[in-house]
Amino acid sequence: MRSASACRAVVLLSGGLDSATALYWARSRGWRPAALSVDYGQRHARELASARAVARSLGARHYEVSLPLPWLASSSLVDRRKRLPDLPEGRIGKGPIPSTYVPGRNTVFLALAVSLADAAGARRVVLGSNSLDFSGYPDCRPAFVRAFERVAKLGTRLGARGGALRVLAPLQRLDKAGIVRLAARLKVPLELTWSCYEGGSRPCGRCDSCKLRARGFAAAGVRDPGVDR
Repeated sequence: MRSASACRAVVLLSGGLDSATALYWARSRGWRPAALSVDYGQRHARELASARAVARSLGARHYEVSLPLPWLASSSLVDRRKRLPDLPEGRIGKGPIPSTYVPGRNTVFLALAVSLADAAGARRVVLGSNSLDFSGYPDCRPAFVRAFERVAKLGTRLGARGGALRVLAPLQRLDKAGIVRLAARLKVPLELTWSCYEGGSRPCGRCDSCKLRARGFAAAGVRDPGVDR
């Protein structure tokens, strides 16, 4: 019989399509996921309300951390005075790292998730990053995830005792259409998710995240309930 800790997973939950799908994926594996969300001063802070709603829909314990690091304002995702990129869909992820990149975000978030997992005795940390339909952030690449798994093994109580804390990115090789199809199969409450970087009352339809989401739903042939707010 598997131990109780083997059934636990910590899932980084932003409240968007990808992370919500990752949370439901973890539950579909038979694990008892706890969700972790971070308020880092993002202009689209309403995603945190979506994260709470998604976690509640699954009955998952939800941890929320406030981490307003002042230097993150170098990103247009944090500094509202900076204009968000509005690129043609075909150019997203093809050029230089965009201004929406938040320095070290996944490094910091994974460190928090590994800390929570180590404290709770969980054996898995799950994040919803993918490296196909994305904006070109360096901390979404498979090599980064593999490297952080080694950090988790070397720097945790579980690792020191000969165990292994896995860092899993189940959506890593999926495009947005594939993620939408998986979300539909897992019955993710897509109407609760929020992806827009602008963070207004309705998705702006212009930012990278809105365009990638729209492309994914269209390619999957699935209606996006998140735009009908």
